[in-house]
Amino acid sequence: MSGGAMGSLRRIGAMIERYVYLLKGSWPRIIELAYWPTMQIVLWGFLSEYLVHHSSYLAQASGVLLAAALLWDVMFRGQLGVSVVFFEELYSRNLGHLFASPLRAYELAGALFTISLLRTLVGSGMAALFAYWFYHFPIWDMGVVLAALFMNLIVMGWSIGLVVAGLVLRYGLGAENLAWAAIFAIAPLSGIYYPISVLPRALQVVAHGLPAAYVFSAMRALMFHHVVLYGSLWKAAAINVVYLGLGLAVFLRTFRDARVHGRLLNLGE
Repeated sequence: MSGGAMGSLRRIGAMIERYVYLLKGSWPRIIELAYWPTMQIVLWGFLSEYLVHHSSYLAQASGVLLAAALLWDVMFRGQLGVSVVFFEELYSRNLGHLFASPLRAYELAGALFTISLLRTLVGSGMAALFAYWFYHFPIWDMGVVLAALFMNLIVMGWSIGLVVAGLVLRYGLGAENLAWAAIFAIAPLSGIYYPISVLPRALQVVAHGLPAAYVFSAMRALMFHHVVLYGSLWKAAAINVVYLGLGLAVFLRTFRDARVHGRLLNLGE
């Protein structure tokens, strides 16, 4: 083998070694290797198990599945609207400059909530219009209950987004994949496409601590039985208050630590 070819192989080997070191040095990257296929199997496995025992569900499921997908998108976009917009400040190394001004961390959180709400209204609003145009499904027929479902899901998304932003402040951008991983980790437990009764008993206990589980249960009761589960909506709201408070506490604490240890200026691509 020629010297040029050997040099090329050494350089390729050096780059491979670099990427292996990056992978070994970041636990979020390692977890991600198996995370996505595993979550897909878990989510659709529970749905398949439910359908095996409730074949009549398929006869009336089209509208429910569309509503579930649209409402899931609200929580997904709400969470990304906080975490990804925050990451953009890190990518541009602008966070230190922002806080050289009188801006406070809680004010940044308020701005992230507002832009998340606007992004979600635009994105999910367009998705709802497409669902109406192509499938003749008017989700707004749920009336005022839709607003309660929407707000509960987006607030839960905000809580997750704040925690993810806090973890990135603590561990750096190597943990940014948590923005996608965290929201999908709770998808199988939220009962998006099936009741949480199909989950193993231990997971049902966990699911009862998630606002999304009550929201999707209320959505199915409304669409299948035309009943509004006010109790479920209030439970979701109460849990959301706790989670949003915890999310803010995590974000403010990690922000303070990042400022004290000088990480605000060092976080970036």
